[in-house]
Amino acid sequence: MEFKDYYKTLGVSKNASADEIRKAYRKLAKQYHPDANPNNKAAEDKFKEISEAYEVLEDPEKRKKYDTLGSDWQKYEQAGAQQGGFDWGKYAQSRQGYAGDEEDEMFGGSHFSDFFENIFGASQGRKGNNRFSRKGQDFKADLELTLNEAYTGTERILNVSGQQLKIKIKPGVEDGQTLRLKGKGGSGINGGPNGDIMIIVHILPQLEIKREGVNIYKDVKVPLYTALLGGEMNIETLSGTIKMKIPMGSQNGATLRLKNKGFPYYEKENSYGDLYLRLEIELPQNLTERELELFRELKNLRK
Repeated sequence: MEFKDYYKTLGVSKNASADEIRKAYRKLAKQYHPDANPNNKAAEDKFKEISEAYEVLEDPEKRKKYDTLGSDWQKYEQAGAQQGGFDWGKYAQSRQGYAGDEEDEMFGGSHFSDFFENIFGASQGRKGNNRFSRKGQDFKADLELTLNEAYTGTERILNVSGQQLKIKIKPGVEDGQTLRLKGKGGSGINGGPNGDIMIIVHILPQLEIKREGVNIYKDVKVPLYTALLGGEMNIETLSGTIKMKIPMGSQNGATLRLKNKGFPYYEKENSYGDLYLRLEIELPQNLTERELELFRELKNLRK
């Protein structure tokens, strides 16, 4: 049976603080986590090793026991006989059968090393959530929406990993936003929770409308006479047709702001951004002689 140097596994000294042990574990767990290394048996084995080391060193009682019995085990291995007043052979024999076969079957067999179980027993790593249980695989799916669908919200049916799922999209969803369906991913391992399905939203562009967060920007063509004299125009928006007043003497490129006519805030009922309309003044074409005369008169009046 091989001695397990848990300090070496985590890359910390024997005098390491609990915080140092925790930081070392988190760094290594992130590096070797099976989700980050799919179908990599070596990484999975390494993850089990660092998890077992952390199981012992993060628990003050287990750590104290390991520091005491672990050193005796090293002496036993090196000398081939009991030293330091500790008979490892008798101790190991006394641990056999601990937490019986019925429990091992319940948990799908032991996932701790023989070294660990000879010191702590098969059940000692199974208090609460088993550190070797693992969340199921997360799945990803892409979902395309029109700008109108993102504005109003919609429902879609998606096929993800053999599952047919009805997805309800709330108003105000953003391009690139990830919607998580908890527990709909791969099955958990050894009692771990199921994975999730992450749906990445892609909103198709709409040329005449630009969205920035909850605000909407749109160019509006305004006849010259309406810009000069003022008036009302019907404007098509994502929420329907609205009447908008054009102030007298409006300039080309001027921007009008319509409060609460923008995009809805995600998961905030009755809260909206603003709509900004940029005016594009249209000059009349194919003028008649009479119209040209009137414009000349206006030109002379402005001198």
